Amino acid sequence: MSSENILIFWTCIILLTYTFIGYPLLMIVLSRFCKSKIENKNNIFLPRVSIVLVVYNEAAKIKQRIENLLSSDYPSQLLEIVVVSDGSNDETETIVSTFNHQQIKLVKQDKRSGKPAGINAAIEHCNGEIVVFCDARQQFKPDTVCRLVSHFSDDKIGAVSGALEVNKSSSSVGSGVDLYWKIEKTLRHSESLIDSCIGCTGAVYAIRKKLFEPLPQDTILDDVVCPMKIALKGYRVIYDNSAIAFDPQPLEPESEKVRKQRTLAGNFQMLFRYPDWCLPFKNRLFWQLISHKYLRLAGPLLMAGIFISNILLLSHPFYKLTFIGQIIFYFLAILGIIFKRARLKILSVPAGFLFLNFQVISGFIYYIKNRNPQTWKTTNDSLNRV
Repeated sequence: MSSENILIFWTCIILLTYTFIGYPLLMIVLSRFCKSKIENKNNIFLPRVSIVLVVYNEAAKIKQRIENLLSSDYPSQLLEIVVVSDGSNDETETIVSTFNHQQIKLVKQDKRSGKPAGINAAIEHCNGEIVVFCDARQQFKPDTVCRLVSHFSDDKIGAVSGALEVNKSSSSVGSGVDLYWKIEKTLRHSESLIDSCIGCTGAVYAIRKKLFEPLPQDTILDDVVCPMKIALKGYRVIYDNSAIAFDPQPLEPESEKVRKQRTLAGNFQMLFRYPDWCLPFKNRLFWQLISHKYLRLAGPLLMAGIFISNILLLSHPFYKLTFIGQIIFYFLAILGIIFKRARLKILSVPAGFLFLNFQVISGFIYYIKNRNPQTWKTTNDSLNRV
C-alpha cells in the first residue's frame, strides 16, 4: 500500500471537507464570539440614494420593476432610479419614458456592452451618496432600500449585501442547490459579523458612490469584484438578511446550469486577474477569499483525487469500505439526477453537490474558451446568486 496514495487520499478528503463543511462551520462558530455586530443601525440616517438598474430588452418586466422600486419606504425626494438601457431594441425605453417622474433617469446606450459597462455609465449619472444595485426580474420588499442604507451611518461600512429569497425547486437536483444556497447565505452572514462577506448578491446590494472604481467591461462578477475593491480600501462589506429581494425563478437545474457556468467562469477570471488578492499583506480577507471562493474551484480535482487514490488502495480492507461509500454516494447522486421529482435529501444532497461540482469543470472550459474580452457574451442578469 503506497504511502503517497494514502497521503493524496486523506489530503483531498480533508480539503474537500474543509471547503464545504469545515469552513462554513468555523465561520459560524467564530462569529458567535465576534464583537463586530451589524444590528446597530441608524434608521434616521437618510442620505440621497441612487438605484441603478441595467437592462436589455426587459419590456415585459420593466414597468412592474420600476413601480416596485418607487413604492420603497424611502423619502421620494431623496431617491432616484437610474435605468440604463443596454442597447435594447424592444419597448423597454418607451415604457421607461412613460414614467413622467423626476425620480427616474433613462440612460440609453446605442449598442449592447454588458452589465459592467452599464454600471460604469450609470454611476456617472448618479447623484446619490449611496448607490443601490438591482436587476429587473426580482422585487424588493418596501423596506429593503431603508435597511440597506441604514448601515452606512457607520463610516466603516463600504458596501452592504441584501438577501435573495428564491422559490423552492420542484426537482431533486434543485432541492440540493436550494440547501447549498441556504448554507451560502448563512456563511455570508457569519463572515460579515467577523469582518466582511466575500462578495454581494448582485440583485440587491449597495455601496458608497465615492468608493466605486470603474469595472473592466468584460468583468463577469461585478458583485464580487466591486465589493472586494472596496474591502481592499479598508472598509467593511456586510450582509443583511432582512434586506430582501424576491426572485420568482426557482433554482432549477436547466436555468442554473447556464448561470453557474458563467459564475464559476467569473471566479476563474477573478483568480487569474487579481492574484495579489490571495496575499495576506495585500488583502486582509485573503483567507476568507481562498476558502470561500477559490477552494471550491478545486472541488472536482479533489473528488477525482479521492476516487483514483482509493482505487489504488483497494488491497486494504478499510479502503475497500471507503470505495464502497463513494460508489453509494455517486449512485445516489445519479438517482437524484434521473428521478428529478424525488425530493428526498438522501438523493437531492448528493445530486446537488455533484451538479455544482460538474459546473466548475464547465465554468473552467467556458473561461478558457472566452478569455479574450471581445468574446464574452454580455448579460444583465444577476450572476453571483450562489
